[in-house]
Amino acid sequence: MGTQKNHSDHPDHPDSTDPHLPTPTTPAGRAGLAALLVRPERALLAFDFDGTLSPIVPDPDQARAHPGTVPVLAALAPRVASVAVITGRPPAVAVRNGAFADVPGLDHLVVLGHYGAERWDARTGAVTAPPPHPGVAAVRAELPGLLDEIGAWQGTWIEEKGRAIAVHTRRATDPRAAFEALREPLTDLATRHGLIVEPGRLVLELRPPGMDKGAALLAHVRETAAESVLYAGDDLGDLPAFAAVEKLRGQGVPGLLVYSSGPEDVPEVRERADVVVEGPGGVVSLLETLATQI
Repeated sequence: MGTQKNHSDHPDHPDSTDPHLPTPTTPAGRAGLAALLVRPERALLAFDFDGTLSPIVPDPDQARAHPGTVPVLAALAPRVASVAVITGRPPAVAVRNGAFADVPGLDHLVVLGHYGAERWDARTGAVTAPPPHPGVAAVRAELPGLLDEIGAWQGTWIEEKGRAIAVHTRRATDPRAAFEALREPLTDLATRHGLIVEPGRLVLELRPPGMDKGAALLAHVRETAAESVLYAGDDLGDLPAFAAVEKLRGQGVPGLLVYSSGPEDVPEVRERADVVVEGPGGVVSLLETLATQI
């Protein structure tokens, strides 16, 4: 999956589409792209951050948006119903790392952080959020001792995310083995405190249930009354958003699913995507082409 063709290769596309715009590999994806091109003012463009708008880096604190991200989003935002970044990070961190604040043209950008539990609006610069889940504080207190007890300190590190806690294994001697070894004990810890474990690319995130990108995306579609949706993601945490777009398709709302591929391929995401691009640079290139067409 993921072979990119010219729009001119497929008769279902409008004649006006750019020949460099990749052709979705599914009928539903082609319908989603066509709807976006025909009525962009009713389209919602939504994106994961890490691995999609920002390259994956060893230290998450050093992640920064691809240099082309802000310019192309600023070019697109005034022409569509809404642009949203949906991330597991706190919204303030995504805003800082993405350099999204005070950008002309991005007045309507929304960052739905912590999988939608917190929201930042570009127009006001304010973050709104409900009270945190008490289980996160309990896990925060117990997690260092648990990692020490099972001998998992070497090469792993804890990322504090406010409403969630993440354990990364990327720096371990055998990152995949460390990841698998931590799955069960971290799941047990999360369950005891009413949380769930969300696996990602060599990271296990402990967070409250009911927080996922799919729920955040569906809520934002309802809020904006969007009539078509594009969602781009790169990791397992994006599957709920992919499922949300598939659900919307069943309800008559066309959607396009984009997979931002990276060095560590995620087949579960790739296989459900309509278009596959090469990392954040590929996402930016796709958006730049869209910007010439809408």
